[in-house]
Amino acid sequence: MIKQNTMLMKKTIFFAVLSIIIATISQNAFAKKVVINLGYAAAESSTYGVLSKKFEELVEEYSNGTIDVKVRCCSQLMGEDEAFKALQLGTVDMHIITGNNISPHFPLMDAFVLPYVFKDKDHAYRVLEGEVGDDFAEQLNKATGVHLLTFGFVGDRDFYNSRSIIRSVDDMSGLKIRVPKNQVMIDTYKEFGASPIPLPWADTPTALQTGTVQGADNGTSFIKSQKFYEIMPYFTKLEHFSYFSPLFASSRIMNKLDKRQRAAVILAAQDAGIYHKKEMGSRIADIRKFLTTSGKGNMKTAEFDRSGFIAAGQRVQDKYASKKGKNFTKFVRAIRAEGN
Repeated sequence: MIKQNTMLMKKTIFFAVLSIIIATISQNAFAKKVVINLGYAAAESSTYGVLSKKFEELVEEYSNGTIDVKVRCCSQLMGEDEAFKALQLGTVDMHIITGNNISPHFPLMDAFVLPYVFKDKDHAYRVLEGEVGDDFAEQLNKATGVHLLTFGFVGDRDFYNSRSIIRSVDDMSGLKIRVPKNQVMIDTYKEFGASPIPLPWADTPTALQTGTVQGADNGTSFIKSQKFYEIMPYFTKLEHFSYFSPLFASSRIMNKLDKRQRAAVILAAQDAGIYHKKEMGSRIADIRKFLTTSGKGNMKTAEFDRSGFIAAGQRVQDKYASKKGKNFTKFVRAIRAEGN
């Protein structure tokens, strides 16, 4: 009797497992194939390239090959200034867009753009990977219809210029600085004493080469990948703005996915973001060393007094926290609270 029960149990387990295998094979066989075009505006060797390649690899694995990601670097799809609107319209599937370029479409992003808003990287990741980051993504989706899949690596925008080494905030006086079309960044450079000139990313290399602007800031890795060290002689590890690499998806492409594919995309983005954070975090010190080493990047740098920059940044923080409405003020307070 015991033997018969054991045999019956084994048969039951066998057929249960077999049914799961058949169901999985059937679902994979009949799942619709989806092609996702993922764009970004920077060079293929940039930090955006690191994130997009990992996402491509993982989403194709997690979806059992039912999703094919086509990565388009170097503004092949469009520039960053146009990309978010295209996501809203559904004319682009996915795009990586520097956080500060989202502000014209979703002003709450400016809370993350505020100078020196994060005390350090641990503070930044507590914010973005916790309830504050989740709340931000939910608000963005409700307001714009765009899905924020991962924030990615948090880096710093370092400064470079063609006029002189920066030793204090006084050395910024009158410098013509390229800035994105972001009011927080414009106001910050005014507080530094510089002359900010808003320009699209696509126009920046030419403006630097021709002297239309004398300096700019970018994420550390972008300075190397765009080879700005070849035309800008002075480097400053200013770390005044943090930046991250949000991967966005349109509602149109997310609605094309079945439940399993959607889950695969969300998990792949999450895991790619974790990989991106670790990978880029380990590279930054080496990139800065390259940029400022004789015979390599060859940029000149020096120790500098950061106090004047931090004081100016605090004035900008206080100004925006008080004037942009209750929701913005509440959000800035939530960010600051995570740093305590």
